[in-house]
Amino acid sequence: MMPIKKLTQLVLLGAVAVSTGCLDANGPEATPIEKTKFATSLGVDLAASTRTPFGAYYRDIVPGTGAAVEVGQTLTVRYSGWLSNGTQFDSNVTNTDALQFKLGAREVIAGFDEALVGVKVGAKRQLIIPPSLGYGPYPYGPIPGNSVLVFNVEVISSP
Repeated sequence: MMPIKKLTQLVLLGAVAVSTGCLDANGPEATPIEKTKFATSLGVDLAASTRTPFGAYYRDIVPGTGAAVEVGQTLTVRYSGWLSNGTQFDSNVTNTDALQFKLGAREVIAGFDEALVGVKVGAKRQLIIPPSLGYGPYPYGPIPGNSVLVFNVEVISSP
């Protein structure tokens, strides 16, 4: 069993490391979405998109016909994700299992939780997510630190 004093020191050191890491990006600085150059293949149209309070953008490519989704509801979605240069880093479009998560419960990146509120079932929505609502300043698998992400999301269902 670890003494309380030692445990407290470890917790404090961890907090300092995390907070210092948030201030020091150790990589390229984040480029604001509005200044990001997007590959034309992504079809990003910021002028036709809606900006969320924390800086993500979304645009319905195909409006849904079902009920509008609210925080706390479970969504089932298919998605593809790209870096702003057009490099695809993830997709579940051809998988047999779609992604299911509770909206607003931090089960997915914050940009999904923010930019999918109000979407209607059946919609295909494009999300443009800043690093602060994605994976932040550090690399995550094939995603470089401070990456602006573009997702095309199809909302399959919500109970």
